Amino acid sequence: MDFALSPEQEMVVETVRRFVETELYPHEAEVERSGRVPRELGEAIRRKVTELGFYAPNLPVEVGGGGLDHLTFTLLERELGRASMALSVFWGRPSGILLACEGVQRERYLLPAARGERLDALAMTEPDAGSDLRGMKCHARPEGDDWIVNGSKHFISHADVADFVIVFVASGEEETPKGPKKKLTCFLVDRGTPGFEIRPGYDSVSHRGYHNCVLAFDDCRLPSSQILGAAHRGFELAEEWLYGTRLTVAAMCVGRARRAFDHALSYAAERRQFGQTIGRFQGVSFKLADMITEIDAADWLTLAAAWRLDRGLPANREIASAKLYASEMLARVTDEAIQIHGGLGLMDDLPLARFWRDARVERIWDGTSEIQRHIISRDLLRPLGS
Repeated sequence: MDFALSPEQEMVVETVRRFVETELYPHEAEVERSGRVPRELGEAIRRKVTELGFYAPNLPVEVGGGGLDHLTFTLLERELGRASMALSVFWGRPSGILLACEGVQRERYLLPAARGERLDALAMTEPDAGSDLRGMKCHARPEGDDWIVNGSKHFISHADVADFVIVFVASGEEETPKGPKKKLTCFLVDRGTPGFEIRPGYDSVSHRGYHNCVLAFDDCRLPSSQILGAAHRGFELAEEWLYGTRLTVAAMCVGRARRAFDHALSYAAERRQFGQTIGRFQGVSFKLADMITEIDAADWLTLAAAWRLDRGLPANREIASAKLYASEMLARVTDEAIQIHGGLGLMDDLPLARFWRDARVERIWDGTSEIQRHIISRDLLRPLGS
């Protein structure tokens, strides 16, 4: 692996970091206080990113995206991780699953998403179906050439600002060696579709202003043309396109951890107690040493997984390792950054308490730490017949 960044990658990192610091940081305190991002601010961020030529960087050039490889895109996500998620969501990165769009779906969903004209949200989770996708109760039944959808989804991130939602629902059942399992189908559902409602979700301790929502389907009629991929093949579709979301979580955790570390390092070099800076005390200096070691380790795990994807190498275990380690590392680093600051670290004058709260969800969404450990151990044991 070549550890040096190319000139293009250096430019991406510098451009995104500069944008984050000048365009997003100044609004973080107000978003934290109000719990919302004003519509005009979100639209302004999206417009400025489009003018930079950085909108939809993860999509291929042929559909209007930036065409970044996995490694460069991971570097971009790492820099966006430094900022409030409620604000960085408007730096549009449409779901890669939209590349499965065919025919008129490309004109209606994929291409407008790549141009920044329509925002998407992904809906899979339900009260009884989180890590176990086959446990979905939200279901669709065929009726002529249409499908009737009933049920609900919850914890659906930024659905409140989305123009359409990519929804996975149960659509039948199949027999497997391990017993009957539900078939899944993926639908593209527009905001305002009769029988479909986007409701406010739960108040969350993490990522204020970045809302989760409840989706309700009440005899919602969808034509077969709204199916993404093929009927009953949603599980395979998810496995093909959605594994990379875990890598995004890992990258953003690394970016946020570096920002927390920067605060801790500066404070340790400036704060004086007992006639010297606190960074000279072993109790503080060793914390800094451990923090940067963990951050670097998470960074390399993440970049190495992206590097493997770019070379067409198997990366499922490596992505799981990156997501697991980076999300748990972030919890430790933010906690130590607060400890170094003492009482000041818990005050709203600094973003550290926010980082600490935000870190908690990273070990849950896009696959819990337990699920990541399951993926890793299964990958290790299967070749041995266990």
